[in-house]
Amino acid sequence: MNNRVAARVCTEYDPAVIQKLVSEIYSVTGGPDVKGRTVLVKPNILTDDDPVRCISTHPAVVEAVIRFLQEKGASVLVGDSPAVHLNRFRAEKSGIAAVCRSTGAEWVDFTENPVEIKIKRRKLRIAAAALKADLIISLPKFKNHELMYFTGAIKNTLGLVPGFGKARQHAIYHDRESFGDFLVGLNEAITPHYFLIDGIMGMEGPGPGNGYPVKVGLLIGSTNPLALDIVASNAAGYETMAIPTNKIALERKKWLAGEDDIVYDGPDRASILVKNFRKIPVSGIKNIALQFVLKRVKPLRKIEKRPVFLHDKCTGCQKCVRICPVEAIKPRQDNKKHIVLTDSKCIRCYCCSEVCSDDAIVIRRKLFGV
Repeated sequence: MNNRVAARVCTEYDPAVIQKLVSEIYSVTGGPDVKGRTVLVKPNILTDDDPVRCISTHPAVVEAVIRFLQEKGASVLVGDSPAVHLNRFRAEKSGIAAVCRSTGAEWVDFTENPVEIKIKRRKLRIAAAALKADLIISLPKFKNHELMYFTGAIKNTLGLVPGFGKARQHAIYHDRESFGDFLVGLNEAITPHYFLIDGIMGMEGPGPGNGYPVKVGLLIGSTNPLALDIVASNAAGYETMAIPTNKIALERKKWLAGEDDIVYDGPDRASILVKNFRKIPVSGIKNIALQFVLKRVKPLRKIEKRPVFLHDKCTGCQKCVRICPVEAIKPRQDNKKHIVLTDSKCIRCYCCSEVCSDDAIVIRRKLFGV
């Protein structure tokens, strides 16, 4: 691992164009030798949806990376675990399954024979393919995230945890700080060997599942997850220390001693700032005592953002019910499209919003009818 980050302008999802840029970025940043090795390519597949929604890593980027690796002599596996992971999941709607077929890359099911590792003395199951492969290449998507503000290299590693094991971590680590600490710990335990963020099109607004596609025009790569996340989140307009995983990893001196250690190669960083990018509002509450009160005093909890269910848009799929790690969400018995939230149980992890593909859940303050 080194501190080099490379960004290149890319405005179209043309696999041939992307592959040339991937080769350049990989070389500039000192990507590992893949010849004769088995490489797991791990895209970001939150839900299996049409690529135009910008929920997942675009299949053209996945294809370009697979072909780049194959030309370098690698054997390629591809896999991810969506938020709601059903048996024999394959990424068909997102186009990634078709890419595997056309390139000959092997799709692997992360729920098959997962293995246990320990994070902060807690057992955690991860995909067996993560240990079977010689190298892991992570392909995050340039997106907002309601809980972590921005999702990038460090957050994308969570997809190695299969099925509802991901949501279960939210029940253990209740807030931004503790969940960010867990994510950094997960990456310390199992660090992908290379990261390339798909920022050709990104997602602004209420990401990671219900935001709005936005032109970003970037591919950004690095062996260093923190360095990449700093460059990418800055390009979205976030201050470095506003992102919990950035802050925690920098304070630990993990991967970087400081921001100035980043060796950047690409267009001037001011020029890659996405103009008018709609960010997640960063909480201004820094007082720990006040945060404690807000989480426990019922009238004040209403000030916090929470999931709000739009019953006229709900299709009754109940993905939100299945994903909730604390069983705070249930459908009304007489109407499956009328979802009810038990506010006192809700831990504000926003997993329900992530998996809703019908735009039926918004995250907002519900105070005095607002």
